[in-house]
Amino acid sequence: MVSLGSLARKVFGSANDRRVKSTRPRVEAINAMENEMRALSDADLVARTQKFRDDLANGASLDDLLVPAFATVREAARRVLGMRPFDVQLVGGMVLHGGGIAEMRTGEGKTLVATAPVYLNALAGKGVHVVTVNDYLASRDAEWMGRIYKFLGMTVGIIVHGLDDEERRAAYACDITYATNNELGFDYLRDNMKYERAQMVQRGHNYAIVDEVDSILIDEARTPLIISGPLEDRSEMYNTVDAFIVQLLPEDYEVDEKQKTAIFTEDGTEKVENMLRGAGLLKGESLYDVENVAMVHHVNNALKAHRLFQKDKDYIVRNGEIVIIDEFTGRMMPGRRYSEGLHQALEAKEHVAIQPENQTLASVTFQNYFRMYKKLAGMTGTALTEAEEFGNIYGLEVTDIPTNLPVQRIDEDDEVYRTVEEKYRAIIQEIRDTHAKGQPVLVGTTSIEKSELLAELLKKAGIKGFQVLNARHHEQEASIVAQAGVPGAITIATNMAGRGTDIQLGGNADMRIEQELADMPAGPEREAREKAIREDVAKLKEKALAAGGLYVLATERHESRRIDNQLRGRSGRQGDPGRSKFYLSLQDDLMRIFGSERMDGMLTKLGLKENEAIIHPWINKALEKAQTKVEARNFDIRKNLLKYDDVSNDQRKVVFEQRIELMDGENLSETVAGMRNDVIDEMVAKAIPENAYAEQWDAAGLKAEVQQYLNLDLPIEEWVKEEGIAEDNILERITAAADAAAADRAGRFGPDVTAYVERSIVLQTLDALWREHIVNLDHLRSVVGFRGYAQRDPLQEYKQEAFELFQAMLGNMRQAVTAQLMRVELVRQAAEAPPPEAPQAIGQHIDPVTGEDDFNEGGALLAVLENTRTVPAEERDPANPATWGKVGRNEPCPCGSGKKYKHCHGAFA
Repeated sequence: MVSLGSLARKVFGSANDRRVKSTRPRVEAINAMENEMRALSDADLVARTQKFRDDLANGASLDDLLVPAFATVREAARRVLGMRPFDVQLVGGMVLHGGGIAEMRTGEGKTLVATAPVYLNALAGKGVHVVTVNDYLASRDAEWMGRIYKFLGMTVGIIVHGLDDEERRAAYACDITYATNNELGFDYLRDNMKYERAQMVQRGHNYAIVDEVDSILIDEARTPLIISGPLEDRSEMYNTVDAFIVQLLPEDYEVDEKQKTAIFTEDGTEKVENMLRGAGLLKGESLYDVENVAMVHHVNNALKAHRLFQKDKDYIVRNGEIVIIDEFTGRMMPGRRYSEGLHQALEAKEHVAIQPENQTLASVTFQNYFRMYKKLAGMTGTALTEAEEFGNIYGLEVTDIPTNLPVQRIDEDDEVYRTVEEKYRAIIQEIRDTHAKGQPVLVGTTSIEKSELLAELLKKAGIKGFQVLNARHHEQEASIVAQAGVPGAITIATNMAGRGTDIQLGGNADMRIEQELADMPAGPEREAREKAIREDVAKLKEKALAAGGLYVLATERHESRRIDNQLRGRSGRQGDPGRSKFYLSLQDDLMRIFGSERMDGMLTKLGLKENEAIIHPWINKALEKAQTKVEARNFDIRKNLLKYDDVSNDQRKVVFEQRIELMDGENLSETVAGMRNDVIDEMVAKAIPENAYAEQWDAAGLKAEVQQYLNLDLPIEEWVKEEGIAEDNILERITAAADAAAADRAGRFGPDVTAYVERSIVLQTLDALWREHIVNLDHLRSVVGFRGYAQRDPLQEYKQEAFELFQAMLGNMRQAVTAQLMRVELVRQAAEAPPPEAPQAIGQHIDPVTGEDDFNEGGALLAVLENTRTVPAEERDPANPATWGKVGRNEPCPCGSGKKYKHCHGAFA
C-alpha cells in the first residue's frame, strides 16, 4: 500500500527536489552570460568587482547581483585555475548564499563551490569567514582558491597557529579570511579579554561558510573551547576541608560504587556545616546557600577523594605527585590531571604538595560561537541524517545537491558473523582477493586501536604494502589518502583520516608532481617529467577502473549513519565505478545494543556454521533503526547540554557587550557615579530598614561600611542623634560627601588621567568577577542534577540560581569598583602607561572522539611561543626555518633569497 506522503512526493517532488528545481532559472541565466564573460579581457573582468560594489552602494541587494557575480567567478575560475564550475556546483553555491547547508558527495568539488557565494558576500566589505577543520586545509584552500579572489581584486587572509595580534588583525581586515574553527573561537575569547578596542583582532561576525559542517557543528560542538590560567594558591583551604572529611563517620555519607557517587546524609551535612562555620569558611546559614556553591564543590570532591578513589588502584603516589592509573589499561598516565579541583583533593588526602588549579578565564561552545554570525552556511558530504539538529539548533536547512554524473557505486548488503574472529578472517581473505586483482581498497575502522589490530593481522597473513592512517589531520595523511586509488593499494583508515582530500583512481597527479619533482627547477626537463607522471597516472586509472574502482571495506558500523556514509562516499566519485561493504559481528558494539544474544541463539538454532555469514537487506534495515535510536539519544544529550550552556551564554553576551561599551566610552564618570550611588543606596537601606525607629538604626554598621567602601570618615553616629533626621537626609549627606571626594580627585589629576583609571579599574574588576562567576557556574552545574531526586527540574533550578549568582556578581562589582576608585591615588605617569596585558593563558579544546587536546597546548602552543621569540641573525640557519624564530614581515627573508620575508617564506595567502 502506497502512503499519502510517498504519493504526494511522486506527484509534486520532495521539498529537497523543489528547492533544487527553484534554482534552475538562475543557473540558466548564468549559463546565458557565459559567452559574454569569455569575450571580456582580464582587465574588464576584474573591473566588474568595483561595478558590483558601486551597485551595492546605490541600493542593489546581494540577491540582485547573484547571477552576474556567479558568472564572473565561473569565468575567473576557468582562467585562473582551469576549472569551470558545473551547474550543480552553482546550485550548491546558491544554497550557501541563502544561508543553508549543501550536502554534496565526495569529489563533487565543494572547495570550488564556495568561491561564488564567498565572492558575492565579500562585495559588501564586512568580511567573509571560510572555516575549515585544520591548519593544512585552511592554508591549502586560501592559497588555491585565493588565486581567484586576488585575480578579481579582493584581499585574502588566513588565520593559523603562530600569528601575532597584528598579523591576525590584518587577516581579519581582508575581504575573505580562511581560518580553523578553533582559531576563530579562541580569537573571539581573547578579544573579550583585551583592555582596549584597538587591541581586538576580529571585526564582527557577518557571514561564515563552514566546511565539513557536520564535524564542526555537531561532533566538535560537544566540548567547549576553554582559555584557562593558573589560580592563586588555595592549598590551605584544601588541607582544611580534607581534615574535616577524616572526622566523619560511615553514617555521615552514602557511597554508590556502581554509579561512582558519594553524597552526605543529613547528619553529615550538619556536621560539615558546623566544621566550616568554625573555620570561617561558610557564608550564610546553610552549606547549600547560593554563596557557597564553590564550597559545596570542594567538600564533595574531598568526600569522593576519600571514599571513591583508592591508592594503588585509581592512582599512585610517585616522587611526591599523584599519578592517575588508566582504569582500562592499568598504565600510569603521568602529566594527566583530574579537573575541577578533584586532583587537588587527592593531593590533600595523600599530604603531597598541592599544585595550583587552572581556572577557566573564558569559554564558549562552537554552537554558541557560530550562532553569532548574521548569516551562516555549511557544506559537507553527509548532513541529511542530522538535518533535524541543524534545523533546531542553528536554523540551517539541509539541501541534497545532485551529483554532476550519476553515482555508479554498488553498496552491497552487510555480512554479519557470529564472532569478531570470524569477521576478521573474512576481512583478511577479502582484502587478499581484492589486492590480487589490482583493485584499490580503503579499509575503514572505528578507532586507532582497531586499525592497528587489523594491521597486525595483515602482517601475520603475509599481506604487505598497506598504509595505516590514524586520526590526526596533517599534510602527510592527505598525500597518502590522495594515492589510495592506485591499483592494488591497501589503506587502513580511522573514520576521521583524510578529510578534505579526494581519493582519485590511479592516484593524484598533482601531489605526485609536488612530491617527486620538489627539487627540480622549471624547464624542459621538468615539463617532460610532469607529462610522464600524468601519463602514468592515466594508465593506472584505467587499470583501477578495469578492476572495479575503489572498494570501501568497513570493519564495523559506527553508531552514527553519517560516519558510515562519509566512508562509503570515498568511493564512486565523479561517476567512477566502485563498491562498498560492511563486515559485522554479533560482538560489535552496535550489534549488542539491539539484543545480539537473542539473535546469536536464533542463528545457532538455524544452523549457522563457523565462518558463515548472514546476509539480508532486513539486517541493514534493523541496523539503520538501531543507529537512528542512538543518533536520537545523542541529539537529546547535545540539546540538553546546549540548554545549560545557553544560560551562561546569555550572561556571556551581556558581559562581553558591556566590555565593548566600556572600552568605547570616552568618559565613564556617569557610569562610575551611578555605581557609587547604588552602593550608597544599598548601605543606607540595610542600616536603616523601612519603617524602623531611629533607635533601631545601625549607625555603627553604616559608619563602618562607609569607611570600607567610600574611604570616608563621616560622623554618622552624630547625625542620627539630630532631631527630626530622616533616612533621606543621611542618604543625601553621604552621597554629597562621596561626590565631593570623587570630584576633588578628578579635579586634582585632570579628566584624561581620571578617565583612563576609571576604565582600567572597571574592566579589570569586571574580568576578575566574571572569571570567578564562570567557576561558580561550573560548580553549580556539577551538583544541580541532584535536584531531580527532589522532583525539581534541574534546568529551571540552574536558570534561577545562575541568575541570582549573576545579580550577586553585579552587586559585588559595584562595591569593588567604588571601593577601589575612592581609595586609588592617581599618578600622572599612568596616562602614558601601556594598557594592562590580558592574563597569561592557554587554550584548550578536547576532541570528543579521541579525548585529546585539539589545540595541543603541550606541543603546538610551545611551538607557537617559540616562533614568536626573536632570534639573533647569526643564530639563524638559512636552510632550517625552525631556527628563525619570529621574523618581521618586512625583514629580509633569513633563507637568503633577497626578498622580503612576507614575499618569500612568510607568504601565507
